[in-house]
Amino acid sequence: MSSNTRIQVVTVAANPANRVIFVTKESLRWPKDVAKAEFEGEKLTSVLLRNGAERTLYVGLGTKEKIQADTLRRAAGVAVKQLLKIGAEEIAIELDNWTDKAQAIVEGALIAAYRFEDFKTPDSRRKVSLKRLLLVTSANDQARVKKFVAAGEILAEATNFTRSIGNQPANIMTPAALAEEARALARDCDLKCTIFDEKRLQRDKFGGILAVGQGSAAAPRLIVLEYWGAGKKQKPVALVGKAITFDTGGISLKPGAQMDEMKFDKMGGCAVLGAMQAISCLNLPINVVGLIPAAENMPSDRAYRPGDIVTTYDGKTIEVLNTDAEGRVVLVDALAYARLTYKPRYMVDFATLTGACVVALGMNRAGLFTDTAALRESLLAAGAETGDSLWELPLAEDYDNDVKSDVATAKNTGNGRWAGACTAASFLKIWAGDVPWAHLDIAGTAWTTSDKPYIEKGATGFGVRLIVDALQRL
Repeated sequence: MSSNTRIQVVTVAANPANRVIFVTKESLRWPKDVAKAEFEGEKLTSVLLRNGAERTLYVGLGTKEKIQADTLRRAAGVAVKQLLKIGAEEIAIELDNWTDKAQAIVEGALIAAYRFEDFKTPDSRRKVSLKRLLLVTSANDQARVKKFVAAGEILAEATNFTRSIGNQPANIMTPAALAEEARALARDCDLKCTIFDEKRLQRDKFGGILAVGQGSAAAPRLIVLEYWGAGKKQKPVALVGKAITFDTGGISLKPGAQMDEMKFDKMGGCAVLGAMQAISCLNLPINVVGLIPAAENMPSDRAYRPGDIVTTYDGKTIEVLNTDAEGRVVLVDALAYARLTYKPRYMVDFATLTGACVVALGMNRAGLFTDTAALRESLLAAGAETGDSLWELPLAEDYDNDVKSDVATAKNTGNGRWAGACTAASFLKIWAGDVPWAHLDIAGTAWTTSDKPYIEKGATGFGVRLIVDALQRL
């Protein structure tokens, strides 16, 4: 699974037709004949200079002391998107003093070059693609830069793979189709893959996944991928990703406006697929199990209803008050299975879980819930490094009380509209049990409905690079 872009680390780019130079507001490499009033080096601003057939794009990084890896990632993305628009197929980026950010620069360039055009006719697809990317550095830095570049390429490709699955419409990417994608990934990446079809889900009593999926003609699946990079004596980390391939809300039907975006309700599961690809390609010396409960939430005469009581894999029960709070119902089956089967040292789940998290944090940060210091520190640091930003929200006893049920272990919504992201996390915590666990609510960050300077609209691949970085810190 590789991009079509050839990447080279060179000391000199011979006759570069399209050159990128990063500048800070204090930079000495200021474009000639450009006044400060015209271009001030502000973050992600740019100016393009032409000299015959040669083009040099200067991209601003802002104030030097505020520059982080993600600043370079986004600046590289801005450069690639802008140069592709004017027909560039080969781009040379001068690293200068940014060699330690080469990984982020490659990630930004390849993520920006991605386009989802699977359903466009050949004559309507983009004619220009990034065929060659040159990283220009000194001879002394070449070996070090090549290592950064190799890692950046793997992580960008895993992110774009996640986006390519996430962008698929629900009539194509059913739970069964997602399971086949996982099988193909396992073959390519030497992973062990186990698929629980509806018969095995019924036999093993995965009541949550079955309840959510029973209203659809597209039967649910539980996908399990295993990577054993440290030998089976070491306990694995379990990554659990919600994959609702389409979410109508079920009997508790959603409003029609923007319902088309509910094809993105599978992005937690897609992030786990991408993470497993990256972990394998990087040959990380750790053990990781990826679990993806996949279902389509549809209204029908077979659909689960408000008032139903559902028994989950570990025997706990759920009082269903709202069928549109379905993500947590499938997740807890997978959390329970991971906890009991693999006895993991950590569990992390990814879910487009609540609109309440979007209200709280907007579209640029995901909510982090955890009681485990090691997970908190590694995930927050990874978020800052990768640009997949997190903000911690509280787990607390008062939210636990809000999901208590009179007739079951828990009810699947809190008391009214308040603190919906927090009560959802409290619900999940019951099934995480005593395993150190973190919940990432990625509802605001998993897709974007407008083009950004460094990424096109659609699935973002949020969480892939984040969790790989966090696992390496752990």
